[in-house]
Amino acid sequence: MMQLPDSIDITEVCPRDGFQNHKPLINPETKKEIIDDLCKLGFTRMEITSFVSPKAIPQMSDAGEVVRFFNSRWAEQIEGISLIPNLKGAELALKAGAKSLIMVVSASEKHNMANTGRTVADSLAELAEISRIKGDADLNIGIGTSFICPFAGEIAVSDVLEIVRASLNLGISNITIADTTGTANPLKVHDSLSSIKKEFSCSGFSLHFHDTYGFGLANVLTALQLGYASFESSAAGMGGCPFAPGATGNLATEDLVNMAAGMGIKTGINLPDLLEVSRRITKRLNLSLVSHSASTQLGL
Repeated sequence: MMQLPDSIDITEVCPRDGFQNHKPLINPETKKEIIDDLCKLGFTRMEITSFVSPKAIPQMSDAGEVVRFFNSRWAEQIEGISLIPNLKGAELALKAGAKSLIMVVSASEKHNMANTGRTVADSLAELAEISRIKGDADLNIGIGTSFICPFAGEIAVSDVLEIVRASLNLGISNITIADTTGTANPLKVHDSLSSIKKEFSCSGFSLHFHDTYGFGLANVLTALQLGYASFESSAAGMGGCPFAPGATGNLATEDLVNMAAGMGIKTGINLPDLLEVSRRITKRLNLSLVSHSASTQLGL
């Protein structure tokens, strides 16, 4: 018999990871409406924005406004997470009132340089400084290109483990392992996650899979079989890393919820309501629905 968890936790990342690759600027009021719609679905964690350079990602130039809006309506019920690339981003996020931060450090030196202009060691040094100044805010870490890098190829799990150890030494207990380009296959995912589980167990780890080549749900199933039960996904499959060639889309939340429901795994999210919200998101942004379950169940 396949051993699977009874329930999984889903962090919705559409308002940050989903929006960041969308070229036309999204009106802040539209962002707020979409965040409201998503928050009403029952998520307990959500990436809401990113404090990055507006020159690099203009879409996130309203990060402070988004945080203040979220705090005024949802902060008591949902953990609203702001992505930060470095110490400056953390300072801006904390000044805006962000209550939860996630810093992304790539396991690949080449990707970390392309993404942040820093070596992995420099990023970890900044992470330590952020841990010192964060006050009461929660601090999480996302480890990008944990499996395969578009610049450096396959990533050794030892590089991932090094970042995990450094994070745990700083008291960071929420760690996301990310397949930034969606090129990892189930065998690579199994090998890497097995090594992580052997040293640290599955507790405190989330998985972030993209669906570039259709491997997203297969990789989720691989993680589930190993005992991992926390995942990140994006409504309507929006998003992807702007600094990773080929990262065409996140795993769609509705596909993750649909598969989990069919396997008897609880998510706390009602699929029809989620599908309707995804439909409204794509309509507002003039996009096509790309998720499997949306195109099937909405007849599109």
